[in-house]
Amino acid sequence: MALTTVLRSLSVVLVLALALAGKVMAQSVLIPSPPQIAGSSYVLMDPKSGRIIMEENSNERLPPASLTKMMTAYIVERELDEGRISMSDMVPISVKAWKTEGSRTFVQEGTEVSVEDLLKGVIIQSGNDASVALAEFVAGSEGAFVDIMNQQAQLLGMKDTSFVNATGLPSEDHYSTAYDLALLARAIINDYPENYPLYAEKHFTYNNIRQPNRNSLLWRDDSVDGLKTGHTEEAGYCLVASAKREDTRFIAVVMGTSSSQARAQEVQKMLNYGFRYYESERLFRSGQELMEARIWGGQADQVSVGLTEDVFVTIPRGSRNQLESTVDLDSVIKAPINVGDELGRVKVSLSGTVLVDEPVLALTEVPEGGLFKRLWDAIKLFFVQLFQ
Repeated sequence: MALTTVLRSLSVVLVLALALAGKVMAQSVLIPSPPQIAGSSYVLMDPKSGRIIMEENSNERLPPASLTKMMTAYIVERELDEGRISMSDMVPISVKAWKTEGSRTFVQEGTEVSVEDLLKGVIIQSGNDASVALAEFVAGSEGAFVDIMNQQAQLLGMKDTSFVNATGLPSEDHYSTAYDLALLARAIINDYPENYPLYAEKHFTYNNIRQPNRNSLLWRDDSVDGLKTGHTEEAGYCLVASAKREDTRFIAVVMGTSSSQARAQEVQKMLNYGFRYYESERLFRSGQELMEARIWGGQADQVSVGLTEDVFVTIPRGSRNQLESTVDLDSVIKAPINVGDELGRVKVSLSGTVLVDEPVLALTEVPEGGLFKRLWDAIKLFFVQLFQ
């Protein structure tokens, strides 16, 4: 690495270390083992950083029951976001939708219902009839909608998920995992925040029938604002819940508990543990300049480097002062440079464990310099490398 680059890297490392660590190093933070959870599988995730705080059998394929409807709702929300449908669109109710068994919104065959009411029916009431009606409206048939569900699952990284229907009714080839469902919840929260408040609504009335949200944590914990319950004989009692306290949010998933009370109790234990001992920190902002790097042979001698996305970490509470960071730039950076070109990496670690390993990118463009500039820089670079 060129001497000038070394010096600049060291200076940035020092700046970042001071920003992240402060002047006084704190003592090690002591954290107890996670609580025991009575469920077939479970996971606790920070949706900002993606870090898993606790898990057991989180990649085991299990029937997801009505947790399936999170994907049904997500696809509808995507269609809304992209302008292909609107909340006020009226959806014709087919005989198939009307006759779908299980939990219901009580829509009537031959009528038309707004997308907004059907979406609330899916999210709040867990209506199987509303799920089928929306699937048919979006894709023409429930089967075609299922194809979209499985494609979307792969795009979200849900590698151990297979959908057969839009409702979660039992089927041998219909399965998911606690981890995959946490990924889906993370996408719902992050991708379409304008619709996320629907998951916190406690009641919805349609056809003069008022039904409560089955997520009892909405009444017991003010920080809980979603997401979905599920239950079949095959799946047991399942729950995906999310809560936010101050600037930290967690997603908790539990599958295969013994009762509706048990799923709420086990998820509450997971959330309380996460908030008690961990916190989410944003270390770098999107577009934040970390440093200026030396450019050779360009119209300018410096290029601004940083990150194009926010970077979060999940750390034990009180351990921010122990974070350590380094920036390692390419030894020689030559023009032309385009916005987004990778020029090195930034790493942040805690007690020897790397929490962040992200590329640092060019934030500005540096075109190639003229012939004389390129020749002059080549001569200077030769001597810099000769004496490094």
